[in-house]
Parts: sequence; structure tokens; C-alpha cells
Amino acid sequence: MGVYDLKGEAYLKKILMISTGGTIASTPSDDGLTPTVSGGEMVKLIPELEGLCEITVCDLLNLDSSNMQPEYWVAMASACYTALSTGFDGIVITHGTDTMAYSAAALSFMLMNLNKPVVLTGSQIPIEEPKTDGKRNILDAFRVAADGRLAGVYVVFAGRIVPGYCVRKVYSRDFKTMEAINRRLAGKIVKGEVVLDGNPPALHTAPMALHTDLDPNVLLVKLLPGTRPELLEAAGNLGYKAVVIEAFGLGGIPNVKRNLLPAIEKLIEQGIPVVVTTQCVYEGCDMSVYDVGVEAARAGALSGGTMTPEAIAVKLMWILGHTDDPVRIRELFYKNYVGEISSP
Repeated sequence: MGVYDLKGEAYLKKILMISTGGTIASTPSDDGLTPTVSGGEMVKLIPELEGLCEITVCDLLNLDSSNMQPEYWVAMASACYTALSTGFDGIVITHGTDTMAYSAAALSFMLMNLNKPVVLTGSQIPIEEPKTDGKRNILDAFRVAADGRLAGVYVVFAGRIVPGYCVRKVYSRDFKTMEAINRRLAGKIVKGEVVLDGNPPALHTAPMALHTDLDPNVLLVKLLPGTRPELLEAAGNLGYKAVVIEAFGLGGIPNVKRNLLPAIEKLIEQGIPVVVTTQCVYEGCDMSVYDVGVEAARAGALSGGTMTPEAIAVKLMWILGHTDDPVRIRELFYKNYVGEISSP
């Protein structure tokens, strides 16, 4: 993509590609698909990248994304920060789809005040297979990274540009698996062109900052009818420092028979924050509607609102890396950092 300097001479954007493994880099083995393809090998398979931008490749990890860990988020964020601080114009990260939403959320919080794009992508079919979606996704990711209008963390998949703080994998096989939950797309790639949905976000006036302190001791619990209170009570004994509950509907917590409210109150008394979200994919939770939500809020549970469970869990890890004070945790949880909170 042509960019011009002050003399009017064209130059190419410098984009760093960070490969981390995933389906896109996988080849068959006796144990199933296993990541083996390097970032450089993937680039060579996409001749359309020639002349689009100046590409440097870093093979950071080689993992099935089911094996992704918070420590690897730190490695990715640190690599991004170093590159963007030393002359690169953007980042493309190839990543497995299964935990891409968690990584995108983590990078959104760890890389504050981004004025350049960090774009994650991957595929549902390995890049060396004939019907792969990987070549298109990588090419589109580089188009977005080299476009220069977007800043922040995004996921580019199946021609769609999704903000990193609200993405979720919603299909196990379909090419359109990565969706924006309770938010609009940032844009699309149409006939090879980046088409934004509205004006790009304003650039930050504060300098880019790297915040990699994380505490991974966050438990995510999905309720089902009959869940026993002892499960929540055990969280504190196991060393968890925050609990996220995927509740029913608008955030309903059982309050009769196997009443979970005393267990929630006990966790909060121990200084362990409890956040309630919903098992529903869209529209979020509202704990002010039904008594099963109102009473949980009165017990001290926080509302996840329209945030995805992935964003909630990662944001808590990030907050706990900065403070263990319950009052401060509550304040930071309800602070809108990158657009993850759509309403009070």
C-alpha cells in the first residue's frame, strides 16, 4: 500500500508478523493436526503480499492455542511493544482460533494507548491445505495493518474486522467463526479494500504503555440447574482471587434450594470479587430486572454488563496484577479502558 513521506516519495509500511502456531500453521501427524509451519513459510505461500508492505517475521511460539497461557500473552505484548517502539508501523499475529478471543482481550489491556494496529488472524483449515481460509485471512490482516487508519487491537477473519475486546469464537468449523459480540464491526475487507464502519477512532495523546502484570488466578464457572454452593466456596481454598459466574438469562443466580448467595457473600467477605455474566451470547446481563439478579447484586456481585466472558476474565487478571484491594478492583472493573464497557 503506497504511503508517502514528506518529500512525496512512496514507501512501504513496516509490518511485523508474529507467528504463534494454531490451525493455520498445522500439518497432519499421527496425533492429529500439529503446528509445524513457520511464519516465513506462510508468507511465501501468499504472493499477493508482494509490494503490499515490508514484512519481517518473528516465530514467537508454535502452539495449538488450547495450550495458550497468560505467560504467552505477556510474551506477545512485549514483542508488540518493542516492535512498535522501534519503527514498525503495525503487527500481524497468526494465532489459533480456540483462544484467540482471550489473547485479543489480553493484548487490548496490556498495550495501552495504541496508535498503531495490532491484528490477530488465523484459520479454520491449515494454510497448506487446498481449501484453506488461511491465505485470505493473512492477506486481509496485512491489508488492515498496512492501511494506517485503525489503531488498537483487532481480529481480522473472513473479511471482517472485529475489535479485540469484544470478539468471540461462535462456530467450531465455519469460516465466519469470529464475531463481534454486542458491538459493531470496525469494518470489512471488500474486494481487497479496507472499508471502515464509520470514522476511525481518534489517536491517543498519551504515549503507548506496556502493562504486563497479570494474576491468572481467575475462575470461570458456568452454572447449570443443581450447581452446589460448595463449588464456589472451594474457589477461595484453591487460591483463586476472582470468580466469574456465567449465570442464567439476564444474570440469574439461584437463591432457593441450592442457594448460591451465601457462597457468593463468603467469597466477597474474603476479598474475592465475584462477577456475574450471562450464558447468552448476545445482549449481556442486567441484574436489576429479576430478584435472582437483584439479590446477587445486593450480596456484592459485580455485573459484567455486555462484556464477553473472555474480556471479563482477562480484565480481572489484569486488574489483579495491579491491586488486591476490593474497593479498587471494583473501581477498575467499571472503568472503560478500550471500549469494553458500553454503558454504566
